[in-house]
Amino acid sequence: MAKEINANEFKEIVLNSNKPVLVDFFATWCGPCRMLAPVLDELAQDAKGEFEVYKIDVDKENGLAREFGVMSIPTIIAFKGGKQVNKHIGYATKDQLKKLVQ
Repeated sequence: MAKEINANEFKEIVLNSNKPVLVDFFATWCGPCRMLAPVLDELAQDAKGEFEVYKIDVDKENGLAREFGVMSIPTIIAFKGGKQVNKHIGYATKDQLKKLVQ
């Protein structure tokens, strides 16, 4: 299951991770975000330690969303070695999301 994190946890968990990380910027009121949630949860289970999946609520963490240029949701950003390497805006399939971290 994709775990929701906050801005305080972001640096420690995402930027300092030695594994690739997918971060879903979402909002609870967003229809496409709700459609994407089960896909992300399934992807997190399938990852088997190869990469991590986290979620950030843009209504709670709007500063972090601004920092990464999130203008539309859902926005999924892939990080490797603490750096942004890929970005996808909108709904995506599990395979499309996997490609972001490969």
